Amino acid sequence: MRPNRFYQVIRFGPVTVGSYSDGRGRTLHTAVCSAPGCDFSADYRSRAAAELAARTHRCNPR
Repeated sequence: MRPNRFYQVIRFGPVTVGSYSDGRGRTLHTAVCSAPGCDFSADYRSRAAAELAARTHRCNPR
């Protein structure tokens, strides 16, 4: 299986938003926080939803 290849990558503070195509030909968008101790990551069907999640994310490290 081919690894995910992210494109249109943008950062909002510690959160990175990127787009990729899944194995079924759909384009999905993911938001991932890179702060130490923060486990936030989520996939969205629209780019706007992923960017909104990135802008409003507040880290809550454990």
